[in-house]
Amino acid sequence: MRTMRVIRLLLPLVVAACAHHASGTAPAPEALLEKARAQFRSGDFRKALQSFQRLAFELPPNDPSLPEVRYLTAEAQFQLKQFTEAAQAFRHAADEFAGSPFAPLALLRAGDANMRLWRKPELDPTFGLEALAIYEDLAGRYPASNAAARARLHVQQLREWFADKEYKNGLFYFKRRAFDSGIIYFKDVVARFPETSRALDALLRLADTYRQVGYREELRETCEHVRRFYPQARGLEQSCPPDSSGGR
Repeated sequence: MRTMRVIRLLLPLVVAACAHHASGTAPAPEALLEKARAQFRSGDFRKALQSFQRLAFELPPNDPSLPEVRYLTAEAQFQLKQFTEAAQAFRHAADEFAGSPFAPLALLRAGDANMRLWRKPELDPTFGLEALAIYEDLAGRYPASNAAARARLHVQQLREWFADKEYKNGLFYFKRRAFDSGIIYFKDVVARFPETSRALDALLRLADTYRQVGYREELRETCEHVRRFYPQARGLEQSCPPDSSGGR
C-alpha cells in the first residue's frame, strides 16, 4: 500500500518532467525551420543541414515549406563542398517541386555543382557535359527566369573549357607530329566553338600543321580567314607570313 501511495504521488511529477523534456528536444516544425534558417544565414551549414534533413522527414508531403527545405538542404551540402550529393539533391528539388519558385534556382545550382565536380578542362568532361545539359534544361523550362540568365554565363564558361580541352588534345598530337589527328581536333574547335578564345589558337595551329604537311590550299584558306577576322592576332606573322602559299 505504501509503495502504491508513493507511485501515485510521484506519477504527476514524472509525467510533467517527460513532457518538459519532450518539448525541449522536439520543437514544432515551424520553430525548427526558423532555427535552420538562422543556422544557414550564420554560415553554420553543417548544423543547418542536419536541421533541414530532419525537417524533410517531419513535414507532411503537402507542406508549403517543403520546396524551401529541399532547396536549402542541397544548398547546405553545396556550401560544405559535398558537390555530388548537392547536385542530386538540387535536381530532385527541381523535379519534385517544378511549380515552385525554387525550381529554376535549384536547376541552376545543380549545374553549378557539376561544374565544381569537373574542376579542370583536361579531366574527363562527364560532369561538364551534365552541367551543360542541366543549364539547357533550365533554359527550356524557365526561359524568362533570372536563373536562366545566370546559367547563360555559365554555359559560355563551359564552352571555353570544352574548347580548351579540344585544343590541348590537338596540341598533344601536333607536338608528336601526328598531324592528321591534330587537324581533327583543331578543326573541331573552330567549328564547334568559334566564339571562344581558343578558336584563334586552333586556326594558327592549323596553319602551322598545313605548312608542315604541305597542304598549300588549306594553308592559304586558313591564313586568309585569320587575316580577315583576326588582323591583329598575336602570332599571325609567324603562322601566316606574307607568303602563305604552303610548302615545307
